[in-house]
Amino acid sequence: MSGSGGEGLPSRENSVLATLIGQDELCIEVYRLVITRPGWDVAEIARHLRVPKPDVLEKMDRLAELSMLLPSKETKNAVVIDPEVSLASYIHQRERQIHSQQVELASVRAATARLAAAHASGRAHHSSLGLERLEGIDEVRARLTELARNATGELLAFMPGGAQSEEALQASRPLDEASLAAGVAVRTIYLDSVRNDRATIQYAHWLSELGGETRTLPSLPLRMLIADEAVALVPIDPENSRAGAVVMQAPGVVTALVALFHLLWERATPLGAPHPPASDAPTSQEMALLQLLAQGQTDEVVSRKMGLSLRTTRRMMASVSAKLGARSRFEAGILAARAGWL
Repeated sequence: MSGSGGEGLPSRENSVLATLIGQDELCIEVYRLVITRPGWDVAEIARHLRVPKPDVLEKMDRLAELSMLLPSKETKNAVVIDPEVSLASYIHQRERQIHSQQVELASVRAATARLAAAHASGRAHHSSLGLERLEGIDEVRARLTELARNATGELLAFMPGGAQSEEALQASRPLDEASLAAGVAVRTIYLDSVRNDRATIQYAHWLSELGGETRTLPSLPLRMLIADEAVALVPIDPENSRAGAVVMQAPGVVTALVALFHLLWERATPLGAPHPPASDAPTSQEMALLQLLAQGQTDEVVSRKMGLSLRTTRRMMASVSAKLGARSRFEAGILAARAGWL
């Protein structure tokens, strides 16, 4: 199909026609020629466009349906209706659509405001005693992100569970980076077992270069995040993260948790520092192992709390027994107590 060269309408008008008529190039070309060549009949338009006359007549019928052309009773030519008249209906229709969309948008905004108010009211109800319950992992993660982003002074965290997954480390990276860039102090205590995990070690070094501090302990009581010594988030059930968490703002509770963190922080070893050389004295991990076993915990629970495999836990117990010269766990407990290890 050949076009009409430089005789066409500007691209803006062409876009309007495409919107009104649809993506029908032949229909647009016919309309353009009727406007720019008012003396041409159907045969001349068909010849110029190199299409059959029936196709041109079909497009003219379409334009007539849209009230853009009017068949002439005196000649074989079509009469163009003033675009301000022919397009008035389309303009009015679009105005109504836009107005309807604006009304809908206003309704959405009003509904959003009501939902936000209900959310704030529910949060206030649950927070009347400085407590807010979070249901499920997704809600907990969202609240953790919110606390990290809103912190202005300090973030303190216990991270039990052993080596962190690549996914968890990557998810933490932008939050930690933003916090440190904003001047927030970030201190994290992991389990000693992460020292054997390359990804966690690399993450700790990266965090240290940005100003964050990381230390380790043989065991941790629970997972915890404290923001600005004002808000603390802890799991409802330390053994089941899917049970949700509790956000606490009661000053007495938060102060106690902050004190617990600082107490363990002083006992923890910086992640970059080497462990002391082996000797007959128990290591901090072995001491933690003995304390957990003395509490009556099973090997499986001890392994989970220390972030170790079951095989490593049992191997460590064998090493402790050998140091004590014990032939059974019961005897190891007695000898450890006599030696002042417990």
